[in-house]
Amino acid sequence: MIVFIRTIILYIFVVTVMRIMGKRQIGELQPFELVIAIMLSELAAIPMQEPGVPLINGIIPILTLMILEVTISYLSLKFQFIRKIVCGEPSILIKDGKVLEEELRRQRFNLDDLFEELRLLNYFNINDIQYAILETNGKLSIIPKPDKAPLTKKDLNIVSPPEKLPISLILDGKLQKKNLEISGYDENWLKQQLKLNNIEKYEDVFIAMLDTKGQLFIQRR
Repeated sequence: MIVFIRTIILYIFVVTVMRIMGKRQIGELQPFELVIAIMLSELAAIPMQEPGVPLINGIIPILTLMILEVTISYLSLKFQFIRKIVCGEPSILIKDGKVLEEELRRQRFNLDDLFEELRLLNYFNINDIQYAILETNGKLSIIPKPDKAPLTKKDLNIVSPPEKLPISLILDGKLQKKNLEISGYDENWLKQQLKLNNIEKYEDVFIAMLDTKGQLFIQRR
């Protein structure tokens, strides 16, 4: 029972700490952030597995790491030289359609990994690439050659109206009142739209949302 309670306390505490540290996906973490995330999990696991270890012995190091991470993040925002030390700098792996072998070796990035990343980004020919940049979070950014870049509506002189943010109005049979207010509509309008689709109750709707064009999408349960 004690282990159960300690686990709940540490879980809530670690989740709170992670929220304070900010929102990032694992693939977007900088190296120092990934190290801190791994250390947090280890520090939380010890008091959970060992009832003889005081809970405070896990909480204090976790708080220390949180303060360290927030401090480093703040200093990185303010000072570029600290950002370079902590996060590193982007590296150019391909330039003008040619792989930079020395930079590839320096980053310990092999050709198989490079080709895999290019395929995931829908680039299959090195000659089509002006620059391939390895970002500080390990992701690859591609700048295609001008004649290989995908066409945009602007290139074709097509003018389209700005798209709106999609807004969910009903989710799993429950009315999202705040979203309905944001949309500028009221319940009378929504009920009228449901009746046009032969739906009488919110509970009969799985999803109802306004898409980016302002059109109402409805899916029954």
